[in-house]
Amino acid sequence: MTTDSTESTDGPTPSRRSLIGWGGAGLALGAAAAGGAVAMTRIGNDVDPAGAETGASVAFHGTHQAGIGTPVQDRLHFAAFDVKTDDRAEFVQMLKDWTAAARRMTGGHTVGEGAYGGLAEAPPDDTGEALGLKPSRLTLTIGFGPSLFEKFGLARQRPEALVDLPTFPGDNLEGARSNGDLCIQACADDPQVAVHAIRNLARIGFGKVAIRWSQLGFGKTSSTTPDAQTPRNLMGFKDGTRNIAGTEPERLKKFVWVGEGDGAAWMTGGSYLVARRIRMNIETWDRTSLQEQEDVFGRDKGEGAPAGKAKERDEPFLKAMKPDAHVRLAHPESNDGITLLRRGYSFTDGTDGLGRLEAGLFFLAYQRDVRKGFIPVQRRLSHSDALNEYIQHVSSAVFAVPPGVRDKDDWWGRTLFAKEA
Repeated sequence: MTTDSTESTDGPTPSRRSLIGWGGAGLALGAAAAGGAVAMTRIGNDVDPAGAETGASVAFHGTHQAGIGTPVQDRLHFAAFDVKTDDRAEFVQMLKDWTAAARRMTGGHTVGEGAYGGLAEAPPDDTGEALGLKPSRLTLTIGFGPSLFEKFGLARQRPEALVDLPTFPGDNLEGARSNGDLCIQACADDPQVAVHAIRNLARIGFGKVAIRWSQLGFGKTSSTTPDAQTPRNLMGFKDGTRNIAGTEPERLKKFVWVGEGDGAAWMTGGSYLVARRIRMNIETWDRTSLQEQEDVFGRDKGEGAPAGKAKERDEPFLKAMKPDAHVRLAHPESNDGITLLRRGYSFTDGTDGLGRLEAGLFFLAYQRDVRKGFIPVQRRLSHSDALNEYIQHVSSAVFAVPPGVRDKDDWWGRTLFAKEA
């Protein structure tokens, strides 16, 4: 990221010498946000497809948060946070500071006055590891967990759709790597850009929030751009063939965006996110015959065509698949039309100490209502899916993702925390 740009900005950066520090008394970066919004290459809610090669920016402002319907980038850094402050005003100010920093970073700029050139006796505003890097289509998406609504007098604002996820058959969840008061999903085509974003938000939030757990991801396993090649998961199969596209506003409206009258008014234009870390038994899978692998998924491994069909995007004939085939059980026709928007990533985190890869899928799914989306589908899959022999869910979280930031005076969570909310 660069400290200067040919992109236009909405105002000057406040002098670091005039501020006490990130989140300090008198700090109002939410309103005086350094740099404001920059001009973006954008088509509707989507970044220009050429952005993957050009390192283009994705628009930060909009009715909905970026990072949901926008084209899926190659890399992920996801972080869940616990709130450490009891001071509502302090927390709200942090959200404003986060918004200002996110606006800067997604536009390819450094945070505040940058990584150098400021007051020599104080830490720089930006950590500096993204200096010189392009925006890389960075998107930052915030969500609020159920436990946040136990704080700051927010109990009555908790949406009915933000339910605690049940424990499903086969779950082996790690408490230290599940849940969280809030989350940030950072996606970019350069992993250093994504890591830089989470690192700087965590630094700004020091003393007010702390990272509870995080996950790095690579190799997107779902796509919101069906004209592009469908990505493959670590089991070697194409994933997300029938995923909702960012260019399908009607399907997004029906299945992803919270509408007026859906419940809590502050969530209108937002969505609900389910995050699940799914460990794959890679070594067992790799010793399984090709025929069984294809039967487990209900698709062939080469083309990705449904069982009995020739092309990947041919309409599946579900009865041609095994009764416990993953595609058959997960298909909307088997679930009363339920459709999720998935943005999952592969992960590898070394080995488990027994010579086996600690690897799998970091599953991310957006939906209009968790009760009518992920929960009923996962109940069906957890009971009958042949894939369960090769996977295990080890981490779980759910978040209410508020609507987008409208303009330079808006901030993450305003609809929830504003007096009229």
